[in-house]
Amino acid sequence: MGASTNMYSAGETIFSEGAWPAFYYQIIKGEAKLNNYNEEGKETIQIIIEDGQSIGESLLFMEKPYPMNAVAITECEIVKLPRKAFLNLLREDAEISYEMNKCLSQRLYFKLIMTQNLSSQSPMLKLMALMDYLKSFAKDQQQYSFKVPLTRQQMAGLTGLCVETTIRTIKGMERALMLRIEDRKIMY
Repeated sequence: MGASTNMYSAGETIFSEGAWPAFYYQIIKGEAKLNNYNEEGKETIQIIIEDGQSIGESLLFMEKPYPMNAVAITECEIVKLPRKAFLNLLREDAEISYEMNKCLSQRLYFKLIMTQNLSSQSPMLKLMALMDYLKSFAKDQQQYSFKVPLTRQQMAGLTGLCVETTIRTIKGMERALMLRIEDRKIMY
């Protein structure tokens, strides 16, 4: 099929905004982010992707350049499959096509949830929306049962808040018993 496995170091660019999508990327091991930078150089994280997830695949269906960057957060082992081989695989295998649609639907749902809440002026509502979304996939929905798998900086990047506001808001949420902090980890 023409797939290759590539290693990326933490901080290394997988693809850049403005490049044309030529490959399907799937993380075998590691963590990456899709991001943009505004005029002042402030980073906005679109999504964080981990083991087993694909990167930027929705752009393979369009003749448009990437509107974002993909950057390794940790050391990543990533499979690269040429666009044509990927599209042929989807045409030939209904199960793979179904799983791809399921993944794209989850990402669209995340974007819709975050878009609704990014218009809010309340940092607390923005952070709660993010944590509620992440926790929605956990089996245990009891209070304080979910360990948020993000750093404060990642949460800030995903919500459009500055890191200081994120930290201050999380401390306030802890005082209001909305979450707990255990060993620097947020339990929601």
